[in-house]
Amino acid sequence: MDLPELAAFLRSRRDRVRPRDVGLPVGPRRRVPGLRREEVAQLAGLSADYYTELERGHGVQPSDQTLAALARALRLDGDERDHLFHLADRRVPPAAHGPTAHVQPGLLSLLDQLSATPALIITDLHETLAQNSLATALFGPPPALRGMAASWVYRWFTDLTSRGLYPAEDHPHHSRVFVADLRAVTARRGRDPQVARMVAELRRRSEEFAALWDTRDVAVRRADRKRVVHTTLGILELDCHSLLSEDGHQRLLWLTATPGSTAASQLELLTVGGIAALG
Repeated sequence: MDLPELAAFLRSRRDRVRPRDVGLPVGPRRRVPGLRREEVAQLAGLSADYYTELERGHGVQPSDQTLAALARALRLDGDERDHLFHLADRRVPPAAHGPTAHVQPGLLSLLDQLSATPALIITDLHETLAQNSLATALFGPPPALRGMAASWVYRWFTDLTSRGLYPAEDHPHHSRVFVADLRAVTARRGRDPQVARMVAELRRRSEEFAALWDTRDVAVRRADRKRVVHTTLGILELDCHSLLSEDGHQRLLWLTATPGSTAASQLELLTVGGIAALG
């Protein structure tokens, strides 16, 4: 691993990104042309001390997920992202799939504009790639998992504790929607071994999944009405909207509340709480 060159590359990319590009206030006392180190760390979900060590060329070898998070925080294009992985002596992951996938720039630009509502970008297997502060306040930070476990669909059927996000009476609906959406993904990807392995493992581990899979229902999940359980605010009734990338491999999700509703008031409280937590 070329630590000095990795450090220099990170510094050069940080200097290039303007705060407004990532939804941060400019402020009158900014002494650097681009982002501060702590801002990059915040955007990437890292500690400021860890990122500072990386920029000084003293850090330990970063994981694939850390590199992917830094590529998103620094708005690297595909070539720059691959170069970052090469400098860290890591295998460049596929561009479209998995939790280390490179977020499609158009979706990332839209995410940056959605500061007033929870929003996130996921793969077609429901692996979280990026999310804004309100999504973190609503759902919590994305889990640092790899392989099948990084998929929310996989965890839904294999780890019942993950279902606490929704009221129990809504679980059958979400199960049906997840399976129908996964069948659409299977057809779109063709003979993709990653999807085939997931389906086989889910059929083996979950009788519920196997029964739903055998119905052969299919539907791309584009919009839905969700009731989300929040530990402090209770149940929020939200509309979930979805925008798919052109190839269908990634999607932007954002959640809204009916104006004047209880959920709208809850989101306002979440906004204040989220900003306070980040401050």
